[in-house]
Amino acid sequence: MSDTNMSIPRETTSDSTQNFGTDGITPMGRPSRIARFFMAIVSWAERLNVKYAKLGNPPVYDNATFPWAADIEKEWPAIRKELDEVLKRQDDLPSFQDISTDVKTISTDKHWKTFFILGFGVKSEQAIKTCPETWRIVNKIPGLTTAMFSIFEPGKHLPPHRGPYNGVLRMHLGLIVPEPADKLAIRVDKQVCHWQEGKVLIFDDAYNHEAWNHTDKTRVVLFVDFEKPLKFPANLVHSILMNLAIFTPFLKEGLDNHKQWEKKFYAEAEQLRNQPKD
Repeated sequence: MSDTNMSIPRETTSDSTQNFGTDGITPMGRPSRIARFFMAIVSWAERLNVKYAKLGNPPVYDNATFPWAADIEKEWPAIRKELDEVLKRQDDLPSFQDISTDVKTISTDKHWKTFFILGFGVKSEQAIKTCPETWRIVNKIPGLTTAMFSIFEPGKHLPPHRGPYNGVLRMHLGLIVPEPADKLAIRVDKQVCHWQEGKVLIFDDAYNHEAWNHTDKTRVVLFVDFEKPLKFPANLVHSILMNLAIFTPFLKEGLDNHKQWEKKFYAEAEQLRNQPKD
């Protein structure tokens, strides 16, 4: 594995597997027939995705597997510059669970904040105006589905959990990574990885993972989800699922929550701009 992955492997075995449940997360309390049907299809699709993955199913990927990763790293200063502007209103940014209420199963405090540019495949036009260079750069990533700034404030620890669907992979680009490094990390399966500013980390969040910031400063990464390269027939099933996902109750709720927050956030920004200057 390339050292650009910033990983410190623990004991690694060949039997690392994805569990087709959501370990560490309370099952969603959504009794609707639509939700139950959709999740049954997702469970079947996940098995196809493992079987027909073009690049295998490692917990953490060598960055060289994805040629675009080097291009993202080269342009990281432009992303960092736009992040600095966003962080001027850090206190006004939403906690992740305020947007996606299912996150309450792993995070209930206010120390994991987000700034969505693309969420669930839906663009935020206001965020794109705020971060046009970031938007240009993330569009180099094939199969892009989500792009946001993920802000871990001091003391934040996400407990072990797994993502909801293994048809996407996750990229973190380190933007603000405080010292000391040994107090700031993410564990994916049996590997502990440390972020570095300007460096990409690509992993499969369908594996059990946890993350922590035990420093006294804020950590920020560019958080991206993109479609996992799949062979037929998994790619066909995946495409259908991704197009249907937007109609599921939990994604519709997240989009509605984000729209409500965004309307307030940018209205307040306009008021600040219009305040008389001394």
